[in-house]
This record gives sequence, structure tokens and C-alpha cells, in this order.
Amino acid sequence: MTLEEKIEHLQASSMEEARAESNAIIDAHREALEKLFEDHKEEALRQAETRIKAETVNAKQQLNKAMSKSQIELKRQQGQIQQDLKDQLFDEVRAKTVEFMKTEAYDDLLVAWIKDALSFAGGEAITIYINPSDERKQSDLRDATGVSIMISREDFMGGIRAVLRGRNILIDHSFKTSIENEYAKFIFMGGDGRA
Repeated sequence: MTLEEKIEHLQASSMEEARAESNAIIDAHREALEKLFEDHKEEALRQAETRIKAETVNAKQQLNKAMSKSQIELKRQQGQIQQDLKDQLFDEVRAKTVEFMKTEAYDDLLVAWIKDALSFAGGEAITIYINPSDERKQSDLRDATGVSIMISREDFMGGIRAVLRGRNILIDHSFKTSIENEYAKFIFMGGDGRA
């Protein structure tokens, strides 16, 4: 082998070795970059999942908050409607009470209540009051019960009130008190019997 052939051979083998080293460096660098890329991709996916979870939780909280606010508003509206209906119902009760007070059944009820009060008093001094609107019934009630009937200064919508001063007892058969008590106790019941 001549010197030129040896140089050529040496040059060829050096080039081949340099190419092999270069390819090995490039492959190692490529692997390092691919690993870095995969690590970066996994980290980005983890961050995206974490952000999605956080946004999902936040969205659920916002939804729950909105639903809660809506439920409170609906309950407030329902309460207002129920209050309006309750007021309307008791306005009708008062109107029907005024109509009832024009009947003979009302007169009979007054007589029965006065007799019950007298019976309860058992001979003690008792003062019987009727509503100012029933003043025209005063003499008929006195005749029917045999007791003096007073006209109240306070309008209690009808019925009677009786006072036993000796025992500090008020017998209250007034429509005003009865309606106020029922109004205070009245609750709308749902179809299942719950308030």
C-alpha cells in the first residue's frame, strides 16, 4: 500500500469514526431532547388537569352559589305570595264574619256565649260587653239572658267579652281575638301535609 493509499485509508477511517461519533452525539442529543419534550408534555398535562380540576371545582361552587341565591329568592317570593294569600284569605274571613253578624245564628251565638259566661261565673259579679256595632241588640240580649249588657268602648269586631273582676278573669269570645289568633297560627300546608 502506498503512502497515498494509506493516507486515503486513514482519512476514510477517520471520517467514518468522526461520522459515527457525530451520529452518536446527535442520537444522544435527540434522546435527551425527546426525554425533555416528554417530561415537558407530562408536566403540561398535569398542569392542565390540575387547572381543569380547579376550574371544575370553581364552576361547581359558582353554580351552587347561583342555585342557593335562586332558591333563597324563590323562597322569598313564595313567602311573599303566601303572605299575600294569607292576608287575602283573612280579609275574606272578616267579610264573612260581618255577613254572619247579620244573621239570627249570630244572635243565638251571643246568647249562648253570655249564658256560658254566667255559668262559669257561678253567681259572682260579672260584666258582659258586646261590640259597639251590636248596640241595637243590647235590649234583646238582656231579655234573653236576664243580665245587664254593656257596650264596649273598644271595637272587637263582634262576639262578647266578659270580665270577672273578683278573679281577674277575662272571657274573650270576640271575633277580633279569634281571627288574630288564627292568623298568627295559620301556615300554608303543602300537598303532602308539610308546611
